Amino acid sequence: MKYRRALVTGGAGFIGSHLVERLLREDMQVVVLDDLSVGKRANVPGAEFLQGDVRDPVVIDSAMSGTDVVFHLAARVSIRASVSGFYQDAETNLMGTLNVLQACVTHKVKKFIYASSMAVYADAPSPRPLTENHETTPISPYGVAKLASERYAMLVAGQSGFEAVTLRYFNTYGPRQTFTPYVGVITIFVQRLLRGEPPVIFGDGEQCRDFVYVGDVVDATFRAMTHDVHGHVLNVGSGHGISVNRIADLLCARLRPDIAPQHASAQPGELRNSVADIRRAQQLLGYQPQGRLEECIDEVIAWNRGTI
Repeated sequence: MKYRRALVTGGAGFIGSHLVERLLREDMQVVVLDDLSVGKRANVPGAEFLQGDVRDPVVIDSAMSGTDVVFHLAARVSIRASVSGFYQDAETNLMGTLNVLQACVTHKVKKFIYASSMAVYADAPSPRPLTENHETTPISPYGVAKLASERYAMLVAGQSGFEAVTLRYFNTYGPRQTFTPYVGVITIFVQRLLRGEPPVIFGDGEQCRDFVYVGDVVDATFRAMTHDVHGHVLNVGSGHGISVNRIADLLCARLRPDIAPQHASAQPGELRNSVADIRRAQQLLGYQPQGRLEECIDEVIAWNRGTI
């Protein structure tokens, strides 16, 4: 394999820990940098672990030593919280990324893989799949910081001689997603139903989302390392949309048919329609998502049962 040693920032978290498992199965040396604000050390047995914050250049410099490839997943992942906490969001999601990029330059890293988000896109008038050329006018501070980080990554990589690729993750679901009131509607709904509480839908519920299984996101991210996609921006989703109402109905039917969803006011900063056109990732990475929501949802439910 071209790369021997990987750094995964945010590697003890939801997507990061699944990625670390994949890298370890490929006999790579893996360093995890995570502040454990959301992630758990127990998620990454077998990896070299360093507790630290991407806002700290000294910690990043230490973690980067000897690294060939960097997967930068560490972030404050909350669109809703970024509206009121825009400074803290940018401090981690933009300035933290610049710290990681600076260390990539210093340590002559070969490749940088950036985990961006569908939040960089402007809202769409219909749930048609969005290509990577869709207008990038974010409606949340989170999306602004992600978009700025994408552009810094491409600029710095081009000027410094290392490869870079941006992956725009859509709504990822699966086991190990930490429950918070803000992130991961499937996990939030499952947790509430397991506690006998109704899922709360913000707005009319007809907002359309692309829910992609974490194993598929990891597969695309791994392929971004092994394929020559320098300079590309790639959507990572399922390619299919489903309404939030439909998700709530599906989960209520599985867990608590006696409970009906409740509705609350729509939240600022959240896209109404967000479905990925994944043809570019299919063509350049050979990416073919395998997870089917109706099948994978039981795995999510089982994992969440063990956390309550």
